[in-house]
Amino acid sequence: MKFEDLSTLRPDLAFIAHWVNKGAHVLDVGCGDGAMLRYLERGMGCTGYGVEIADDKVLESTRRGINVIQHDMEQGLDLFGDNAFDMVLCLSSLQMMQHVEARLRDIVRVGKEAIVSFPNFAYWPHRVSLLKGRMPLSRSLPYQWFDTPNVRYATIHDFKDLAEKCGLEVLEYVALAEGKPVSFLPNLRGSLAVFRLRKKDLVVA
Repeated sequence: MKFEDLSTLRPDLAFIAHWVNKGAHVLDVGCGDGAMLRYLERGMGCTGYGVEIADDKVLESTRRGINVIQHDMEQGLDLFGDNAFDMVLCLSSLQMMQHVEARLRDIVRVGKEAIVSFPNFAYWPHRVSLLKGRMPLSRSLPYQWFDTPNVRYATIHDFKDLAEKCGLEVLEYVALAEGKPVSFLPNLRGSLAVFRLRKKDLVVA
């Protein structure tokens, strides 16, 4: 997969790919159809694995030539050792976890760095929907309240607080709208939040 293909298919993934170093060993948790990992392997010389639970997505990843492990992330990542990967990706899937804090700690345990993205519940159209007495529907939250796989909702500020509680350093973060960074009022105008993190004990004085 070429960068142009990824950018057309998922502009948010195309932006996030710039945060991954060439040749990195990558774990993609909740890898979906494997498009991101396929690009990283083909376009950036990365190696790694995908983790996915859904049968259809595992099949799609396999067809793309991805090394994918069918595994329930709710059960943790005990199959991987500490710092086994240069980068762990958890893109638009952490909010589907029942135990977000435990899973976030697991992600940064197995990776020297991690990139986490999630729908920003503070996005202004979401606020308008709530003011109208309705649950939000948008490109980043495309499900009805009764069939959504999302079990947790967060804002950029909420996730910063969680990262601090978990002893993580936020290396950088960005809010995206249609795959492009939003600099002015990001918590209001960005539909997707993306954080690059690492454990604070890796910080060199």
